[in-house]
Amino acid sequence: MDAASRAAIAEARERLGELTRPASGLLERARDRVTGQPRAVTAEELAGLADELFAVARLLDAQPSLRRALSDPAGKPADRAALAQRLFTGKVSASALDLVETLARQRWSRPFDLIEAAETLATEAALDAADVRGELEGVEDELFRFGRIVAGDPQLTRILSDRAAPAAGKTALLDQLLAGRVSPVTEQLLRNHLTRPTVANAETAIERLSEVASRRRGQSVAHVTAAAPLTDQQQQRLSAVLGRVYGRAIGLQVTIDPELLGGLVIRVGDEIIDGSVLRRLDEAGRRLVG
Repeated sequence: MDAASRAAIAEARERLGELTRPASGLLERARDRVTGQPRAVTAEELAGLADELFAVARLLDAQPSLRRALSDPAGKPADRAALAQRLFTGKVSASALDLVETLARQRWSRPFDLIEAAETLATEAALDAADVRGELEGVEDELFRFGRIVAGDPQLTRILSDRAAPAAGKTALLDQLLAGRVSPVTEQLLRNHLTRPTVANAETAIERLSEVASRRRGQSVAHVTAAAPLTDQQQQRLSAVLGRVYGRAIGLQVTIDPELLGGLVIRVGDEIIDGSVLRRLDEAGRRLVG
């Protein structure tokens, strides 16, 4: 995504923050009543806002002419916002309409970025709902665990990663797998992200969602593969060491792979630290052959 679109998303996120922050003090509440300032602050309102923004993203994806019109650089920002208002008034809440107008006012590098922006705002609103309920850590853990389930089932991975598979079929499958087993926010995020026509790798999509949830908790994620389960003390010590190395809080997502024989493989972003016994055996074998 180019600089213009990154700046546009940042502006839209800032507006989302304003709309999801409770009015502070009597004066601000009075001003909201006078101006009709929309806000979504309860968990139910935030989850509803997320659903609306995901629906807007699906509409923009299905209608290329609409996303071109709402991001046309030749048009005036006010005119694009007015178009959004005409199209969405009465169809979405005041908060969602405000955000769609905000998106339409921005300058985008390409029309397709408008879809990603709407999905980003929807994801943030859903995580806001989890935060209000005190479920943010649980959502992160559920996303990680479902990602492991998908990674361990090639057939499930193939179905969820198939761009040609109908969204309705994927939705029915996810409902069967998730209903009553995860929080409403986790289900909302997985259902909307994994049924997008642009998803090419379900495991990667889930991992990114988990990382977004982790960043919301103020930490980065280290993906750790171990030959055997780590004790709580070992995890705390490893997290502390990585925190010192990277200069920020690091949360662990641990996967067990007995084929490593021993040691750990740690991935933080694009950086991989391979301290496994298997790697050392491979290196020894190459030296012998050499």
